[in-house]
Formats: sequence, structure tokens, C-alpha cells
Amino acid sequence: MSYTVVTQKKITTSMAQAAGKALAHGYALAAWQLPGSGQRKLLVCQNPGPFSPGDILETMGSGFVVQPFDRTRSGRFLKADMLFSFRDNELLPPQTPAQSTAHTWLKSTGMPTSETPFHQGRLPEEKETDYQTNFYLLVEKAIHSIQQQKFEKVVPSRYKTVRLTHDQNPVELFDKMCRVFPQAFVSLVSLPEFGTWAGASPEVLVSVNNQSVFRTVALAGTKPFHAGLQIKDVAWTQKEIEEQALVSRYIINCFKKIRLREFEEHGPKTVQAGKLLHLKTDFLVDLKTVDYPLLGSVMLNLLHPTSAVCGMPLEPALRFLQQHEGYDRSLYTGFIGPVNIDEQTDIYVNLRCIQWSPNRLAGYAGCGVTADSVPENEWKESEIKINSLLNEII
Repeated sequence: MSYTVVTQKKITTSMAQAAGKALAHGYALAAWQLPGSGQRKLLVCQNPGPFSPGDILETMGSGFVVQPFDRTRSGRFLKADMLFSFRDNELLPPQTPAQSTAHTWLKSTGMPTSETPFHQGRLPEEKETDYQTNFYLLVEKAIHSIQQQKFEKVVPSRYKTVRLTHDQNPVELFDKMCRVFPQAFVSLVSLPEFGTWAGASPEVLVSVNNQSVFRTVALAGTKPFHAGLQIKDVAWTQKEIEEQALVSRYIINCFKKIRLREFEEHGPKTVQAGKLLHLKTDFLVDLKTVDYPLLGSVMLNLLHPTSAVCGMPLEPALRFLQQHEGYDRSLYTGFIGPVNIDEQTDIYVNLRCIQWSPNRLAGYAGCGVTADSVPENEWKESEIKINSLLNEII
């Protein structure tokens, strides 16, 4: 489906200027805002290197990882050649010698006099009017496969393309997301191999903070949030509860594979993510107590792709998606995030995201299908997820 929209007037910010200078040199960049932090980071990398989920994060130095959904494809590690911090789009003073070097580079020559294009990837083709019917058929195939006991759950996805009447600066999209979704992981990445993506993800995949505490979450189930709704009064269906339980079970099974028994489990509980509600369970591990300093890397390799974005068991669900989904997810439901920045690592599943081009955006969403799923309901859920982002930023 394709829609025409009128974009708003562009903004010019210190971050936009720094990003423009990096792009003028052909560099890759990543910008992000951690949930509740209010501070934005911009990382510039001159030459991204390869990355795979099996790499050791703890020895990689400071940077930003970008990995597609397909784990057989090489991701990218953006080394922090230059790192900037912003608050309210104002450049903050340098705090380290490396940041001082970055500030010197930024001020060494003039800014680009014209807008520099962001890296462009290949967006999915625009779909015809029967796309909704085709998605219904995809969900029906998934339900039939579950009834045949090929897998317990699968997560088919879809996209929606939006036409832009004027070029919209990705930094402006990022700025809007930071303001609208302050409790999400808001990101912007632009690199030659994958193009330019922005998103506001609620789902931690692997996090290790500066106190050596590992964290991951099981996130599933979706309901719209309305003003005045009391979260404590939200009721979930058996289908949604079971879907979330499958994701939690997947994480626990990963712990069992490495014989890790000392973890904390909190939830499930209802949480708000923008205008959506989800069921979430937190899992915490004190790395000092269990003496497992590489747990972040080990769990990243085991978890991706999680049952929340692929299915369970993994292999048959993944085969089903490869055979029937009909498009390349690229970075959607891959993972992204800063590594060893400010003595911590925060990697998120790339959900609630858009892919940018000068005249189109593509928004993505998936739905957890179980034996109790109804195709019409799954379509509605995917619409809610896609529009929860597109309607806020355009």
C-alpha cells in the first residue's frame, strides 16, 4: 500500500550539522538515545568492519553493532572513531580526550554548504491492493502448519510504504522519535551496506551495565493504549499470555544450554511503549556472582533471532518465514546498539522501525501467530504497530 503525505519544514541542529559533515566524507554513522536518558549520542565511523552474532563484544572496543534478521548475513561493527553527546540537540562539551579530538575534527573545516544525502538501501517494492488478502493467507498457512505440529509459534511480518512529497531529513525523524518515545531505545543508523534506518524499540536483547548486571527481556502481546486507561486494569487473552510465555521459555532454555541457573525473573507485567501495551518479563544476572564475564556475547549468539520475532522452535519457524514471507527483512528484527560506550552495552531488537529514502519510507511490523490466532486480528495488530510509529513522525 502507498500513501502520499506532506512533510513538515526541516530543522537544522548541531547533530544534523555533525551528521552532514560525516556523510560528506562518506562515513557511516549511528545516533541513539537510551530509554529515559534525555541524552543523545552520535557515533561516526570511517570504515565499518564485519560483525556476526558469535563475535566477542567484550573485547571489541567502543562502537555500535548493526546486524540483520538473517544471521547468516554479515552485520557491521561501527568503531567509535568519533563520538559526540547532545542534549536538546545542543552539542555537549567533551568529557574525554577522544571526544576532544572529535570536537576538533568537527570544527576544523566548514560545514557542508548543501544537504548531504544519507546512505540509501533498497526499500521493498510497493504492494498492490490485495496485500491485505495475501497477509491473511500467510497467517492461515502459519496456523495450518501449527495445527500440523511443525512449530508452536511463528512471527510473520509485513511492511507499509509511505510516499513523501518532499525529502525529509532522517535527523529530523530521529529528533521526533526522541521527543515522542522518551522511554524507548531511539536510533538512527546510516551506512553503505544497509542504507538508513530509524526506530524506537521497546525490546532489550542484551544489556550489560557498568555494575556488571546482564539483562534481557521477553516481550510479547500487543494492545492499543488510550488516554485514561489504567494499566492495572488491562486484561490479556489466553492467546497473548501463552505467546508471551513462549518467549520467556525460549530465554530460559538458552540459560539452560549454558547451565546458568542463578538468574532473576520479574514478570510478566503490562508495560506501555508509546501508544501500545505489551506483556514483559525481565531477566537479570549478576555477572560477578556467577563469574561469567562473557555472558553478554554468549547470550547474544544464543538469542538471535528470538522467538518474539521468528518463532519456536527456531529452525522450522525460520524455514517457514524464508519460504512464505516473500521479502527481505534486512535490519528489521535484527539487532542494533552501542557496545562498550560509557562502560556499558545496550543492544536492542530493531522493532518499530522505518527504512528511509528521499521519496519513501517503509514501516515494518510482525505478529506472533499461535494455534488460537485469527488472521483479521493479526492484520489489525500489524496496522496498529506500523501506524504507532508512522503517524507520530510524519
